[in-house]
Amino acid sequence: MAKKVPMRMCVGCREMKPKKELLRIVRSPEGEVSVDRTGKASGRGAYICVGVECLNKAQKTKALERALEHSVSDEVFDRLHSEIQANGQ
Repeated sequence: MAKKVPMRMCVGCREMKPKKELLRIVRSPEGEVSVDRTGKASGRGAYICVGVECLNKAQKTKALERALEHSVSDEVFDRLHSEIQANGQ
């Protein structure tokens, strides 16, 4: 029997994609927002495509802030931009 692939929705483009293809952004219980490479960090998570377009859209519509139930500062978005570009996008 084929293994079920976990699907998650990108907060930018709102498309369902396999969890492994998306980048997880997590808000820790202390309120710090960061990229979760392992997918196992504790805290509230949101998923986003590994592309600058989706991050820009999520920033403009405040979708990431709603998903994390926390305000996301511009320096956090700048850090996310640089991490996405470092991933080859």
